Amino acid sequence: HRHGMRFTVNRRDLPGTPDVVFSRARLAVFVDGCFWHSCPDHGTKPKSNREWWEEKLSRNVERDRRKDDALTKLGWSVVHVWEHEDPSTAAREIVELWRRRTDRA
Repeated sequence: HRHGMRFTVNRRDLPGTPDVVFSRARLAVFVDGCFWHSCPDHGTKPKSNREWWEEKLSRNVERDRRKDDALTKLGWSVVHVWEHEDPSTAAREIVELWRRRTDRA
């Protein structure tokens, strides 16, 4: 808020229910868990019932791509932040993108 950025959380009227939404900038942010979204660095696969979990996690990733495509077609910019990312770094990147999309450089 101190940067003049206003946001809402969990917007159910948008594809995928983004975690944080900056409407003015048409910017949708998702915070992805490493396990549930198959992080290439930290994602793990359970040892028991492996086939079921691989299919489940694969469907999650496919769903993520579909919601990204749907939001993009609606004119939104989509950002995914991994749970392991430094929050300050992620916030700075989002602020910069917000400024570019709202012409507030």
